[in-house]
Amino acid sequence: MKDRAKGPAAGIPDPAFDPAEDREELTLRPRFLTEFVGQEKLKENLAVYIEAAKQRGEHLDHVFLSGPPGLGKTTLAAIVANELGVQFRATSAPALEKPGDLAAILTSIGERNIFFIDEIHRLKPVVEEMLYSAMEDFEIDVVIGQGPGARTIKIPLPPFTLVGATTKTGLVSSPLYSRFGIPMRLDFYEPSDLRKIVFRSAGILKVNVQADAAELVSRCSRGTPRIANRILRRMRDFAQVWGNGAIDVSIVQRGLESLEIDARGLDKVDREILRTLVEKYAGGPVGSETIAISIGEAVDTLEDVYEPYLIQIGFLKRTPRGRVATEGAWEHLGVRRTGSENQPVLF
Repeated sequence: MKDRAKGPAAGIPDPAFDPAEDREELTLRPRFLTEFVGQEKLKENLAVYIEAAKQRGEHLDHVFLSGPPGLGKTTLAAIVANELGVQFRATSAPALEKPGDLAAILTSIGERNIFFIDEIHRLKPVVEEMLYSAMEDFEIDVVIGQGPGARTIKIPLPPFTLVGATTKTGLVSSPLYSRFGIPMRLDFYEPSDLRKIVFRSAGILKVNVQADAAELVSRCSRGTPRIANRILRRMRDFAQVWGNGAIDVSIVQRGLESLEIDARGLDKVDREILRTLVEKYAGGPVGSETIAISIGEAVDTLEDVYEPYLIQIGFLKRTPRGRVATEGAWEHLGVRRTGSENQPVLF
């Protein structure tokens, strides 16, 4: 997430300060926990922590949010600020190139405010080290001068809440992770929750969506609200041009076909990954780098964007020797094993 100018003091940045293509996405984001669909246990616990902090008049303990992209980590961070009634300041780890960048933000944050760092696993070590004292002691060490005459001064900070988000918990250093008092993981959403999100977003967008059409959209959204909203907006376009503006099953079916999304939510790249495994390497095992080269994608994109969902629905397995296509993947592609070398054959 890029650092951007903020609108109202609390909550999500004002859409007027964002590029036009981002404005609609921001309008679909919930602003309070009562509007946030899914992740029930996480919401229940977070509501308790927030209420306890408000009753004590203290800052909320530092929050660590992890999970695949598009599940609502940034939205939850903004919701925390709204629920506490404090300001929300956001940036991303790659934007913090040197300690001075972090110091400039920390010294401008007000008491009990929320400071959100996206992609926190990408913090540079020298920046991360400054964050340790800021999180624990609410002070930072700043070096004044150079050479033998250099000296260090401590700058006190008001108590604040750091919310860190990542899709790669394993890349976050142990010293940093241990300083978060509230670790939370977001999981993929159930179709029933995605269906509620589709209806809520349709209401905000002022578009009529039929129940069975919403069900179909939710099943094709890879367990991810961001994808559900994206598909809904495209179905709105198709309904406007191909129909009378209402989203029904026929519009969704035709729209998904145009988008090359199948009934399990797999897109062209997902199927290409599975076909590479099945048709070129007899189901695997195959290394992720080999697959990435075969389909023309970066390894990080393969591992972070495509593999989690394929693993979740049982089409892909990670083994010490590489990736393996499951029987479900063979069946979904319409191929079967045959012969002594398990060569794929269409059926």
